[in-house]
Amino acid sequence: MAKFITIGERLSTTAPAVNKAFLERDEEPILKRAKQQLDAGAVYLDVNIGPAEGYGPDLMKWAVQLLQSHFDNVPLALDTANMAAIEAGISVYNREKGKPIVNSADAGSRIEYLDLAAANDAICIALCNAEGIAKDNDERMGYCQMLLERGMEHGMEAEDMWFDPLFLVVKGMQDKQMQVLEFIKMLSDMGLNSTGGLSNNSNGMPKTIRPIMDSALVAMAMMQGLTSAIVNPNDLRLMETIKSCDVFRGNTLYADSYLEI
Repeated sequence: MAKFITIGERLSTTAPAVNKAFLERDEEPILKRAKQQLDAGAVYLDVNIGPAEGYGPDLMKWAVQLLQSHFDNVPLALDTANMAAIEAGISVYNREKGKPIVNSADAGSRIEYLDLAAANDAICIALCNAEGIAKDNDERMGYCQMLLERGMEHGMEAEDMWFDPLFLVVKGMQDKQMQVLEFIKMLSDMGLNSTGGLSNNSNGMPKTIRPIMDSALVAMAMMQGLTSAIVNPNDLRLMETIKSCDVFRGNTLYADSYLEI
């Protein structure tokens, strides 16, 4: 089995410091955050430049070339609502360490992002929803099947579609959590890859509780077959949990030094 793939979430314009650095093409804060995540064990880095209307293509090219030139062609997830920016990023992307990830398509207004990934031999995160959150697993599976068929019709391999069940906020949606975990098992039983924004579950919780909840959820999800997640790699508890689960799942051969790998 393949080791769990972590996608570092800390290069996002939702953080004011990152947004400012992107807008000003300020390399230092971007490189600092990237290095922190890679040193902590991130496999991919998510590069979220926001909507970036008008200037998105140039900004994404700059970000891709900056990160890959400084970090040995680190694999990246290209994250923006600007499709032209994703295309621009892919045009300068070095695939030596892995295909680019398009983040993300859904079964509604963003379905063309799947076509974009197919046309550029990229991986695509496919959200199992349309214009709103799916009400149950039957609806999630309907969207999954729609996206899977669409991707394969455009020449994609199933392994290049990473299906996202959408992790839900525990506060207010506690009764829906087991459904999400059950859906991950359904995807795993179909032999499909899965991923998602793990920390969504703990939104609104105190900072002291969030790492505990995130670690508990990733352990449960990995044992259901989750193959990847978008995470904060600088959360030591979380990364130690992921590495430990990889041992139990047989993805990593146990050694006393397994946490150092």
